[in-house]
Amino acid sequence: MSIAATVTDPGVTGSSVKSWKAPIGFGFGALLALFVFAIGGPATTAVFRVSDDSDRFRLADIALPANVVGWVVALALIAIAVYSFLQIRRGDRINRWAGIAYAVLFVVGFLTWVVGIADRPSISLAGLVAGSVTLAIPLIFGSLSGVLCERVGVVNIAIEGQLLSGAFAAAVAASISGSAYVGLLAAAFAGVLVSLILAIFSIKYLVNQIIVGVVLNVLVSGLTGFLASTLLSRDSATFNSPPGLPEVRIPLLADIPVIGPILFQQTIVGYLMYVAVIVIWLGLFRTRWGLRVRAVGEHPQAADTMGIKVNATRFWNVLLGGAVAGFGGAFFTLVSVSTFTRDMTAGQGYIALAALIFGRWNPIGAFFAALLFGFATNLRFVLSIIGTDVPSQFLAMLPYIVTILAVAGLVGRSRPPAAGGIPYVKE
Repeated sequence: MSIAATVTDPGVTGSSVKSWKAPIGFGFGALLALFVFAIGGPATTAVFRVSDDSDRFRLADIALPANVVGWVVALALIAIAVYSFLQIRRGDRINRWAGIAYAVLFVVGFLTWVVGIADRPSISLAGLVAGSVTLAIPLIFGSLSGVLCERVGVVNIAIEGQLLSGAFAAAVAASISGSAYVGLLAAAFAGVLVSLILAIFSIKYLVNQIIVGVVLNVLVSGLTGFLASTLLSRDSATFNSPPGLPEVRIPLLADIPVIGPILFQQTIVGYLMYVAVIVIWLGLFRTRWGLRVRAVGEHPQAADTMGIKVNATRFWNVLLGGAVAGFGGAFFTLVSVSTFTRDMTAGQGYIALAALIFGRWNPIGAFFAALLFGFATNLRFVLSIIGTDVPSQFLAMLPYIVTILAVAGLVGRSRPPAAGGIPYVKE
């Protein structure tokens, strides 16, 4: 038996049982769009500014009649819902592009509606997208850490602790050394230390992985909180005044509207984020190392039979995941704010875990799922500026609602690696 025969991808199933979850979900969303975006749509024009006044290359603004767009989107969503119903009725699978088109159309309809009802119906599309990517950086690093761990069969609940320890270590090391790059390396090292504890207890001593992860989160929160209130607060100039990472701007390319600031005007943490997504995806799905990792996560006994050291592979992957999460933690103290405060990650490690599940344990899927959370967070801030009547609390709930629907299988079946959370004991 070859290694490849033991490896499957999450979300792939041979079951022929009909599931009406997707048609029901699509139908509910289509009815919501019909009553809110179409019938309740404002008779105004929503303006999306593609370029800012300071951009070298300027593109014309996009002006959309909110009511017309609402009707077009609602009818298109109804059509997709009917299509999904007919596909399931015939026993066929729903094309994944139908789900993608549905999501894009719903977002367009929602944005047009919410901007149209604002006091100032105009929004910067470039700023909205760029801000969303920036806010998603720690979530992306955290979800990539989860991918590396869970693809090899170790459930990583300790992402929150890894991010928080990375933020603390980055602040202290950068403050003492005077170099933000030293702080960045210290953040990765701190993430590895947290992962080392997770690996030792869950892999060597077979302690329940979820319990170890939760305990580590509480431990790191308490330890960093204690040090922040004692060591850092007493001499903040020495221990808690880290220099920030500078933005590295690539000339001309950074002037491209919308995508320029996102891709070519970032700190080194932002560039590392893109590199990490690409490298981890290529490593998992295009290399022998990735094949072995996925084999260990799906069928460790078969992998062991083929000569793969299961627990050693798990151990090193968990440490690598800790380093990746540590880089994400450095974002908080070296990019976002130049100081460490108690529990400043504010549960984003758990959000990264949700993005991992939403992204179906795939680096690229986790990347886009994390962007959804960043988009919702930034949208809340932007809409409060333009004066919309939509409660910010509702906007904050949106990505979590979508995640619950995804995990429930309304937008496709989601299955983790088969050996996830199960310790391996060689017989």
